[in-house]
Amino acid sequence: MTSMEEQYIKMTETPVNKLVLELGIPTIISMLVTNIYNVVDTLFVSQIGTSASGATGVVFALMAVLQAIGFMLGHGAGSNISRRLGARKIEEARKFASTSFYLSILLGAVVMAFGLLFLTPFMKLLGSTDTILPYAESYATFILLAAPGFTSSCVMNNILRYEGKAFYAMLGLTAGGVLNIFGDWYFMYVFHMGIAGAGLSTCLSQYVSMIILLLPFLRGVVQSRFSLKYFTKDMADIVNIIMVGFPSFARQGLNSISVMILNSQAAAYGDAAIAAMSISTRIVSFLFCVGLGIGQGFQPVSAFNYGAGKYDRVRKALTFTLVFGIVTLGIFSAGGYALAPRLIRIFRDDPEVLDVGVTALRAECLALVIMPVSVCGNMLFQSIGKSGRATFLACLRSGLCFIPILLLLAKTVGLFGIEIAQPVADVLASLVTIPFMVSFLRKLKEKGK
Repeated sequence: MTSMEEQYIKMTETPVNKLVLELGIPTIISMLVTNIYNVVDTLFVSQIGTSASGATGVVFALMAVLQAIGFMLGHGAGSNISRRLGARKIEEARKFASTSFYLSILLGAVVMAFGLLFLTPFMKLLGSTDTILPYAESYATFILLAAPGFTSSCVMNNILRYEGKAFYAMLGLTAGGVLNIFGDWYFMYVFHMGIAGAGLSTCLSQYVSMIILLLPFLRGVVQSRFSLKYFTKDMADIVNIIMVGFPSFARQGLNSISVMILNSQAAAYGDAAIAAMSISTRIVSFLFCVGLGIGQGFQPVSAFNYGAGKYDRVRKALTFTLVFGIVTLGIFSAGGYALAPRLIRIFRDDPEVLDVGVTALRAECLALVIMPVSVCGNMLFQSIGKSGRATFLACLRSGLCFIPILLLLAKTVGLFGIEIAQPVADVLASLVTIPFMVSFLRKLKEKGK
């Protein structure tokens, strides 16, 4: 039996719950290490001062831009690859892999050049104040230099996951994250480079991750290939990648825009408010990725089995992922709410930061338990190529719901409105998602019959 046939049998016959866990756990580990790095990075930088801590929130918006590009191409290619492998169309799958990989490097280089040429206005656009600006520019310079590594790593990570090779994706991301944590300490405290040291560490670790993620493709461990001969000559294929991946671009892009608007609204209350919102957002992102990282195991199972026409397995995978996420995040949200003062104090023991950060963190923890509904709905439609519905649902949390709610509450309630805007948007986004999911699952059940 060939390795291709073994992979097909694994993806279509392994018990769904076991398969989702098998593919999701390596992703949870890699996301855990990545988010530990983000937390440690924020922790190291916050020791410099409140303005430096605020700079992490500004540069976080830049990283979201790069991730938006990488995830768009990665999810767009990954969904197409997995569905075509499920339908046993291997040459078509390779075409999508090569096209997305080379496009990611090209677009990453474009962002790098544009960002470095217009660094100061770019940082101000992302929400930097005059006091935060020197730190943001120093940090962002190295992040921009790493842009092609950021975007291409996102593509390779997603292709590996969609092929059911999450273990190899875990190795690349985990190695980069661990190196990044060590590099932060080394460059900031041994070489006394300050926030520039954190940026340099991130830059180097991104390219190390890129090389490690590239190895399975070079060694032929996966069915995808990166070769210019597979780069598509049909513009429709590029449009397909972009359309299927657009929900990820919309989600990450709106996340970046929402951070800009959040920073601009919080700036009226000083650098402490920007720092506090940045810290609380990082903590919630950490809790969420660990609690629903299993959803990353759901996507390849959903895409592959949908392509193979095994619709009942798609429904079972979604149900398991949703229940698992709600239960896990329920536990995490309770812990985050109770420990909010201690968690914020770890990063910045500043009374102003603490006052804003604790309120924001506790509010987000209350909404954390319902977030799997909106995220799983978005994952479902994107994985099976329903880009229209997936894009609409992806726009809800950080865009269609969050931005108007933030502006309205900031104007009417002030600082407290800024603190509670995200959890209010999370609840609303989940409520809107429910009828979309229920309707589609009913149709899927009939289709399965």
